[in-house]
This record gives sequence, structure tokens and C-alpha cells, in this order.
Amino acid sequence: MDQRGLVERAQRGDHDAFAALAGAAIARLDPAARLIVRDPDLARDAVQEALVRCWRDLPTLRDVGAFDAWLHRLLVNACLDLVRHRRRRAIEVELTPMHAPTTADFSHAIVDRDLLARALSALEPELRALVVLHYYLGMPVPDVASAVGIPLGTAKSRLHRAVEALRVATGETPVERPSPVPEGSIA
Repeated sequence: MDQRGLVERAQRGDHDAFAALAGAAIARLDPAARLIVRDPDLARDAVQEALVRCWRDLPTLRDVGAFDAWLHRLLVNACLDLVRHRRRRAIEVELTPMHAPTTADFSHAIVDRDLLARALSALEPELRALVVLHYYLGMPVPDVASAVGIPLGTAKSRLHRAVEALRVATGETPVERPSPVPEGSIA
């Protein structure tokens, strides 16, 4: 059965349909949560909290086609709630590569991954969530905005700010911007 049918059945209280939806979603939600909260135990808690909220609020979902974006929004909110409540807890960094390295020398990849992990963990959780959804999960920016519950323009500007912060933290040269031409001058 397709996702739409499962969501509709789950909205009517079908536990088996929800179990199928949750089982398919966990593989996508857990890596995203790990990248946002930077702790595998907290990530599991966030996924569990998102799924509990999903089951509780599923009957109120109006657009069945937007289930994935809605579920990602629940996950991001659960992650941010946990991070806010456990700011003093030690952070454990664990990144799994999405693609195998193409070179035989892995030392540069390890250094790059460590540098990126430190830069990513230095971001505010709200900005980190945007980076994870867009760059790690491959969600288009409009879907990211919808998942996080912010306007598209806000998502674009925050994502830009996050990327610039990552560039600075990793020592990458910022993108050169052309200086504006003063009014009245001929270009």
C-alpha cells in the first residue's frame, strides 16, 4: 500500500498502518536527529518523541500528502526541545559518511570530516537543523522551510548564514561579492 493510504488508515486509528509508517521513517529520521543533536542517545529520544507526537497529532493532519514534511518538522522540534533542555550535557560527535571517499588516502577525509563536524557542532541548533535537512538529507529549501515551520525567505537567509559560518569555521575563503556600483556612476 502507498504512503497516502497508510497515513489515512493511521489517522483512523489503525496501529498496523502507523507501525508501517514509523518503521519506514525511522531509517530517515535517526541520521537526521543524530546530526542535529550530536548525541546518539538524544537522537533516539528525539525520534521517539517525534513518533509519539506524530501518533498523537496524526488525526489533525489536513494534507495527507505533506506527511513527510510534517514528520520532519516534528523531528526538528523534538530535537530542538531536547537540545534546549540538555545544554550542559557533554556532546559526542559521530558522523557517518554518506558516500565512500574516492581517494585511497583517507587521512585528508578524516581531517576534513573532523573539521566539518566541529564547525557543524558550533552552529546554533536551529541553523544546524537547516543544514542537516538541506545538505545531508537532500531536501529542497522550500521543503526545509515547511519542515521547520518558517517562511521560505527566512529559510534561505538562515541557510546562507549557516553556510557562511561553516566557511569561516573551516577556514574556507568566503565567496567574493562584487561591490555595488554607486548611484549616478556609469558602469
